[in-house]
Amino acid sequence: MFDGTVVQMLHVALDGLSMRQRVVADNIANIETPGFLAGRVQFEQELRAAIEKGDSPAQVRPTVARSLEPTRTNGNNVNLDQQTLTHMDTTLRYQLMLRILDGKYNGIRRVIGGQG
Repeated sequence: MFDGTVVQMLHVALDGLSMRQRVVADNIANIETPGFLAGRVQFEQELRAAIEKGDSPAQVRPTVARSLEPTRTNGNNVNLDQQTLTHMDTTLRYQLMLRILDGKYNGIRRVIGGQG
């Protein structure tokens, strides 16, 4: 029950979203660093593909790629507006995943406690 596909998927999503938050923070911290290219975390497509194929979501690992967006004259391509939106979106997604996982564990607790 604890190793089910849904729980694995939620844990992978939380790991990926957590990494995205760290990368966004790093991007913003380096907004004025010459030559710095913004990082982007990718995991959703690989997670979706694993689930569609029936593979274990637990094997999916988030990856960081450098953005190929155009750079400013100093070679930096961090866009504060984009990073702010990404941060807000990621925070909301993370909270949603936590609520889903919490609901799943609460259901298990109710069953174990004889309330379900």
